[in-house]
Amino acid sequence: MYYSYILQSIEDPEYHYKGHCENLEERLKQHNSGATKSNKHKAPFIIVYFEQSDTKEGAIKIEKYWKTAAGRRYLHKKIRMVT
Repeated sequence: MYYSYILQSIEDPEYHYKGHCENLEERLKQHNSGATKSNKHKAPFIIVYFEQSDTKEGAIKIEKYWKTAAGRRYLHKKIRMVT
């Protein structure tokens, strides 16, 4: 199982990170430990939304969609319901 996920910075709640992985719990630990260079300055994070996919390609496709204007609108509605 693969996951596409949205993280929210606890220090800067306006900052959201979009990614994909195979092990969601382990990936969150990596982000929060500073092992991810691209956003370690925004750690710690919480998971605010995720979707499952059967394939890595499917998870990547979801993540790429979230990075489009339509995907951001979709997420805005989803995250607002969650947070």
